[in-house]
Amino acid sequence: MARTITTEPGTSAPGEHEVQMKDVLPIIDDIIARYRDAKGALIPVLQSAQNLLGYLPKEMLMHISEALSIPYSEVAGVVTFYSFFTTIPRGKHTVRVCLGTACYVRGGKDVLDALVKELGIEVGQTTDDRQFSLEIGRCFGACGLAPVVMIDDNVHQQVKPSRIKELLEPYQADEKEGDSEAV
Repeated sequence: MARTITTEPGTSAPGEHEVQMKDVLPIIDDIIARYRDAKGALIPVLQSAQNLLGYLPKEMLMHISEALSIPYSEVAGVVTFYSFFTTIPRGKHTVRVCLGTACYVRGGKDVLDALVKELGIEVGQTTDDRQFSLEIGRCFGACGLAPVVMIDDNVHQQVKPSRIKELLEPYQADEKEGDSEAV
């Protein structure tokens, strides 16, 4: 289950495990202590923090900056430079639309537009219920199957904008089944 860091009670999505900053800091501090004297410590510390939280909130970046005695601007610069890092909570499912040449020519942009409309978010955002995050990719190596959408690790080929709702249904159904099991 995805974990999020919150500084205010009740800000996580329903059914999601809420991790408080105070609960995570001792773990992060142990990781920092392990890397403190190592050259290039920042990236492994950031990776560890993101693995724990799912993303890197500003409060965590500030804490890492102070603990490693690195200017906040440098820490934030590293986070924004590397696409692996994110300062936005991610959804349970990551939807990636290929906009490489073959996919673009065969309607990838129309598929992306349909996903934006259906999910109610823009590229780089996460739905309010934290079920979906929307991203674009440049090539998934499946040009003959264009346009291609990846949801998590599942490749969907020859996707039609008119079938986006059907494409998302199994991933929404997973969440609904999980909710009914928890009741």
